[in-house]
Amino acid sequence: MQRKPNLEALCRRLPAGGNLPGHRLRFGSGTEGIERLEASLVGEAFSPHRHDTYAIGMTLRGVQTFRYRGELRHCLPGEWHILHPDETHDGAAGTDEGFGYRIIYIDPFLIQEALGGRPLPFVADPVVRHRDVHPSLLASLADIDEPLGDLERLEVALLVAGMLERHSSAPARRRVPLALEPLSRVRDLIADDPAVRHTVEEFEDVSGLDRWTIARQFRAAFGTSPTRFRTMRQLDRSRRMLAGGVPLCDAALGAGFADQSHMTRMFKRAYGLTPARWVAALAGVTAHP
Repeated sequence: MQRKPNLEALCRRLPAGGNLPGHRLRFGSGTEGIERLEASLVGEAFSPHRHDTYAIGMTLRGVQTFRYRGELRHCLPGEWHILHPDETHDGAAGTDEGFGYRIIYIDPFLIQEALGGRPLPFVADPVVRHRDVHPSLLASLADIDEPLGDLERLEVALLVAGMLERHSSAPARRRVPLALEPLSRVRDLIADDPAVRHTVEEFEDVSGLDRWTIARQFRAAFGTSPTRFRTMRQLDRSRRMLAGGVPLCDAALGAGFADQSHMTRMFKRAYGLTPARWVAALAGVTAHP
């Protein structure tokens, strides 16, 4: 986190996608609770989708457009965007040349830890100017292949948490304290094996909380519902299998989905692409649905 590359240098690092239509994705080095991605899009748009992480990204070339909370937004080179968990959005190029960006996906639980238990802030305007972003956050995208150790993981979480609080439009309000430790036990129970569908009675037993408290506070603490959290962990498992060459049907069953069609529906809702298109984008080729 010591290096502070300038914007022009970072933009030069993103390989041009040429004029070939489609999506191209490249995952960098990540760590628990953090993924880093480099992507480009020409012609085709991302379908409306939502994920259960914060998505903090910067446009490097072209014009990125997306619909978010009922408005069409534009993100120009050097500008950042902040997308909150469980907020539906799409993504398209504003010109025929397409656009490219780098992005950090970060678990709300990690942000919650960085905030010391304070409620997750909400940034109403998702587009942030380059000069309003801490240089060290830019450094975290400068080389997405550089490993993130335990210390770097904490630094990124603190930088993102600070960015969210700095640009939050909501005034600080007094809220009921969250039962973070019991809620974390529910979260861990789901994450340990997302293919298992746990009952609400199991959540009550492991947390010592009643079901209504769990339902209300889980989203406040982690940005999504327990059901949605489980689905996203299933998709994490299926993505790992698909990236390793596992066939679609086997990946669906291995992640606990009812069948391949079920996984495909959930996958597109989360990432804006079908699993087949996602695999093709990793390989840098175009695929049909």
